[in-house]
Amino acid sequence: MSAVDAPLQAAVAQARRWYWQRISAMVLALCVAVHLAGMVWAVRGGLSAAEILARTQGNELFAAFYAVFVGACAVHVPIGLAAIAREWWRMSAPAATWLARAVTALIVVLGLRAVWAVYGRGA
Repeated sequence: MSAVDAPLQAAVAQARRWYWQRISAMVLALCVAVHLAGMVWAVRGGLSAAEILARTQGNELFAAFYAVFVGACAVHVPIGLAAIAREWWRMSAPAATWLARAVTALIVVLGLRAVWAVYGRGA
């Protein structure tokens, strides 16, 4: 890689991160709206927590929706976190990347575990 290629590759990588953060933000906006509408509907309908769980357990559509929600979080959060770590906390790029990857792993593991706990009748 020449000295000219490095800045170009860095700019392309930054543009890709920008793109994926915007796409994931769109998915998150939709997921949040659907989630909140569902919660308001359930509560206003008088459903108890037990009744809500009874409807979600074994519901593949529910599991798929929330798995997409978790995936969008796993894409969106680390991109912003790495930028904040570099710009505000003055972390080095490798340290910020490591932090972002660790948080991504945490989001994926805990998020999918929660989806499975509700979908699959317990943890």
